[in-house]
Order: sequence, then C-alpha cells, then structure tokens
Amino acid sequence: MSSVPAAEAIRLLDGKSTDLSAVMTIMNGAFSERYGEAWTRSQCAGILPMAGVSLVLAQDNGHEQPVGFSLFRTVADEAELLLLAVAPDHQHRGVGRLLLEQFVERARGLGASRVHLEVRDGNPAVQMYRRAGFKPVGRRPNYYRGSDGRQYDAITLAHAL
Repeated sequence: MSSVPAAEAIRLLDGKSTDLSAVMTIMNGAFSERYGEAWTRSQCAGILPMAGVSLVLAQDNGHEQPVGFSLFRTVADEAELLLLAVAPDHQHRGVGRLLLEQFVERARGLGASRVHLEVRDGNPAVQMYRRAGFKPVGRRPNYYRGSDGRQYDAITLAHAL
C-alpha cells in the first residue's frame, strides 16, 4: 500500500506570500532545470501582490507541507494558469487534476469566459490539459531556455467556459 494519499485526501487552500518557500520546494522538485520552466522566487514574489492573482496550495491532510500548487490570474473575462506543480512523490495521483479543476471553477466564478495557459511542447502535463478540454491555439517558438542553452517551444492552450 502506498504512503501517498489518493486525491480524495487532498484539500485545497488559498496560499499567500508566506508560503513561497513551500512553493519553491515543490517547483524545484517538479520542474527539471533542463527545460527552463521554473520561475524564480523573486518572480513569484513579484506577481503575488498583483490584482487578480491567486495562489492555491494542495495539502495532504496528513502532512503540514503542501504537495502541489497553482498560481493564476484573472483579468476581465479571461483567466491564465501561470504555474501548476505537484511534488514528484505525489504526481500521477490526481493532485494536478484537482488543482486544474479548481482553477477552472474559480475562473468561472469570477466571470471568466475563457481560460488559457502555456506549457512546454513535450511536457507530459499536456495530456492532462487536453483531457480537461484545453485545445492548442498558438505556439511561441523558443520560449523556454534550458540549463544547457537548448530552446523549447511553448504551446498555448485555451478552454472556453
């Protein structure tokens, strides 16, 4: 039996700037330096106080530290998922799907008629986004720069609400 709980044992909580250390731990574990997808602490700290920005933490009911997070912003009738990450030992257990569903529902509740995100071409999370109804609407060539200097395209995905 696995010591990692099923998604049903996860609760979603609003995060705040004091949660940045936990966010950075999750992000650094979830995003490989190879692809250049992770944000820096200062980037996260800089966007959190902006209007319309929300941080949501996924917490395992049995542990103090969060196991995942999403960061998004809502402007007018659109919402953008900026970051979604799950700690490696909690991946493939429905935590990312819960965070994604909560993002879509919160965006809808705030009056958004469309949600979108950008993800590295080849990122396995693309499958989760596609299953949730997101469709490709654009591509940014060479958007991400990996630690080895290699560049990777970003795919823009959108979902009408």
